[in-house]
Amino acid sequence: MSRGTNAARSAATRYARAVVRLRYAIVLAWVAAAVFVTAALPTIEQAQVGALGDLVPRNAPAIKAEVASDSLFGFPLISRTILVQHLPKGLSASVQARVVTRATALDRHRYPDLRGVAGAIPFTNTLGKPPFSRQNSTTALTYLFFDTSVSASHKLTLAHRLAREHISSPGDGYVGVTGTIPARRAQSGIVSSKLPLIELATVILVIVAVGLHFRAPGAAAVTVLAIAVAYLLAVRLLAFVGQRVGVSVPSEVEPVIVVLLFGVITDYSIFFLSRMRRLLAEGLSRLEAARRTTQEVAPIVATAATTIVLATLSLIVAKLGFLQAFGPGLAMAVVIAMVVSLTLIPALLAAFGALLFWPARPSPPASKPDAEKAVDQPPDPPVRSLPVRVAARHPLAVTIGTAAVLLAAASGIMHTSIGDPLIRGLPSDTGAKRAYEAASAGFAPGILAPTVIVVQRSGIRTAVGRSEALRLQNLLRREPGVAAVGGPGSNPARLELGAAVSGKADAVRYVVILNADPLGSRAIAILNRVERATPRLLARAGLKGAHVMYAGDTALVQETVNATMADLARVAPVVMAAVLVMLALFLRALLAPLYLLGASLLALAAAFGIATYLFQDILHYQDITYYVPFAAAVLLVALGSDYNVFVVGRIWQEARDRPLRAAIVVGGAGAARAVTVAGVILGVSFALLAIIDVQSFRELAVVMAIGLLIDTMVVRTLLVPALISLGGRAGAWPAMRLNQPSDADQDT
Repeated sequence: MSRGTNAARSAATRYARAVVRLRYAIVLAWVAAAVFVTAALPTIEQAQVGALGDLVPRNAPAIKAEVASDSLFGFPLISRTILVQHLPKGLSASVQARVVTRATALDRHRYPDLRGVAGAIPFTNTLGKPPFSRQNSTTALTYLFFDTSVSASHKLTLAHRLAREHISSPGDGYVGVTGTIPARRAQSGIVSSKLPLIELATVILVIVAVGLHFRAPGAAAVTVLAIAVAYLLAVRLLAFVGQRVGVSVPSEVEPVIVVLLFGVITDYSIFFLSRMRRLLAEGLSRLEAARRTTQEVAPIVATAATTIVLATLSLIVAKLGFLQAFGPGLAMAVVIAMVVSLTLIPALLAAFGALLFWPARPSPPASKPDAEKAVDQPPDPPVRSLPVRVAARHPLAVTIGTAAVLLAAASGIMHTSIGDPLIRGLPSDTGAKRAYEAASAGFAPGILAPTVIVVQRSGIRTAVGRSEALRLQNLLRREPGVAAVGGPGSNPARLELGAAVSGKADAVRYVVILNADPLGSRAIAILNRVERATPRLLARAGLKGAHVMYAGDTALVQETVNATMADLARVAPVVMAAVLVMLALFLRALLAPLYLLGASLLALAAAFGIATYLFQDILHYQDITYYVPFAAAVLLVALGSDYNVFVVGRIWQEARDRPLRAAIVVGGAGAARAVTVAGVILGVSFALLAIIDVQSFRELAVVMAIGLLIDTMVVRTLLVPALISLGGRAGAWPAMRLNQPSDADQDT
């Protein structure tokens, strides 16, 4: 045994003795700390002091183009707050006239109670033709623009006040306010309202699952107490730190933090309780069993949690602000979960011992002859250990078969579409969703977020230049997926000439309405085609060499998706390196971490493939939210390594005294049950995110649940034991010295 192994064992022994000795003080200290932070520190909602999680890239070209467009033309054309009026039987001529009159009054600031509204642009489908208009005289939109000092919440307040006081007649057909600002506000409200239900459901799940697994209410009580302490500390400390540095946890992150926190503590609690119960069954005293449990399990928990921390913390190298927020928030929560698990749970084990497993009583230890026999040959296993035995006996066949099945499931990735179904993903009874659907019934969906194209070229304001600009407008209109184009050759919705041709620079701009949801993958694909075609269209129009900029939400989502993919390429190597390093340090091996990480990546790919088939082919979603694959990938790889540490750690321990394949059966089967229970609980915990009736959370819930179930019930039960058996003693090189295989082992 190496000097490093002896040192690690010695440190674990000293730590275990200290925790057992200070058990009562540790319990009291944690309870006091939870009470103190609850009373003294703010909640996350109270500490909303800034936007840690920007959902768009910093310095996005689309934002720069939007600013340049407003500056060059003196008037914005992009609104993210839109009033929608719609009557299937048609809006009367007087109602449509009032839409225009009201917009004029807003432009001229005739409503004293609506200060902050800088202007408005009306649109009706009175004279529209397909594909721009889908109906005639049924729909009217009012795009609202605000002073730069007006906050997002006040914009909605002003929009609702305008509707309440000036669009209140039954014949007005008022539906609601839509756009990205109302949609994000609605999503945040849904998350906040559903979070307590998720917390309650998760606690109930933990109580039932842990209580049934151990057949003891005391085991469930230990787990719930540890969760409560860690949760109170985590949410308050996250809020406190955010308030100190001037940032806050975004609503999209908080539910994931809660579920992860509850899940990992449940995992670690099961690991501690399972080992404690076995040692008590072997006849050890309460304190000795607690000390041995802490000595053996604490290094595994510390390694597993540190792996998750490093993997999630690696998101700080991402460029997208949302991902930078996601990583540190999760990492801090897991650090707290780790510290609580390594101290409070062992202290409770030492304090209460066998009482935690009442009314069940640990089974008596095996007889000495049987115990000695088990060193050389695994006992006859129960049915639950049969998969591990098969994997150890037929490693090549199991590896090939399991990998083939997982690769087949992963094939769905080949046609995954990525977008931002922000508005479409809201519940159907949400005002922003209803207004979106009403607007899409009367117009092409792109009307809700038009793309603005700015073209700059010397002489474009001359008669010849305007003729060329008009030719470009006609060419843009013919591009596939484009429903309508407004520009120098048209005067849509009473836009003044200065809105299309700059009065102070050689520039023109076009309003392009796409025939697809402007935030979805189809719109991104259309814009990509337009951008690729633009040099050719400019040459045909006589504007070769012109400078072109693209603004609007479609361009912004396009850049966000591209930035997310770039971040994935940047973060993935860091995550994998962190996982490999932690596995190598814990296992003191170089080959085993490689194939263990490969198994986790295969499970991840299978989960994404199945999710794609489910959402896109069965449920007919247009696309999957852009940040879901990224977040799920980091979490699944990290949590998969968490279970790797526990399973392989147990097998390595058994392999010190047994032939390898016997160790796989004994250690793998013993760990598999705890890992399966822990993985199922964690998977169901993430599935509870589907309580939040928003598409992105449903997607994350399904991907995480599928991934964790595959990881615990297929990868850790079949693939990992097969890979360890296939790798043999080479997998433990260079530090571990596994036993030579015996003849009996070869036939296991």
